[in-house]
Amino acid sequence: MQYKVIPFNAVIGQKDGAIQAAQQLQALIDTMQADGWEYVEMVNIDTFVEGTNGCFGFGAKPSYNVAVAAVVFKK
Repeated sequence: MQYKVIPFNAVIGQKDGAIQAAQQLQALIDTMQADGWEYVEMVNIDTFVEGTNGCFGFGAKPSYNVAVAAVVFKK
């Protein structure tokens, strides 16, 4: 059995909402299903991004945590 994990972040406007996000997810699932992949689940991947020191401290960026949504498929 094969698995494929694809990052997913819905792009919605100020007046759009959950319906627009759901339609984008549905489009991804439909596209993958047409290629023979079966939807398994949607997960969040929490990760840590290291900061940078910059040059002599100028342009330094602090570390931070970020969550990435991903959709899991199997074949």
